[in-house]
Amino acid sequence: MADTEKITINMSVVDLGKVDLLVEEGFYSNRTDFIRSAIRSQLNRHEDSVKQTITRKSMVLGVLSYNHADLKKVAARGEKIVCRVVGLLVIADDVPPELAQTVFQSIKVYGVMKANKAIQQVLAGCME
Repeated sequence: MADTEKITINMSVVDLGKVDLLVEEGFYSNRTDFIRSAIRSQLNRHEDSVKQTITRKSMVLGVLSYNHADLKKVAARGEKIVCRVVGLLVIADDVPPELAQTVFQSIKVYGVMKANKAIQQVLAGCME
């Protein structure tokens, strides 16, 4: 996997014991393998619902990246960006915070947003 994020979960001791038993019996290589498999299974189960929602809400699926030149063009047209991403939103380090604040109307990220601290601070008000 190119980009991964670490998550933490809490499980009952009985459920954790069952996972450990499956690992010991060779069904999974480790706890992480089990959890990834369970997550993929649930995502596959709900794949149609996710696709329909992404379409209905006009979202970007995957990686969306903006740099200084991209946002200058938007600002020159006097437009505002309503940004909806399922995956990763990247705002490049060359973007001045004032420009980001000017062009983004609202941002909703289901996943991860990568931007420097100054950008994150000025955009905090438009995050949904």
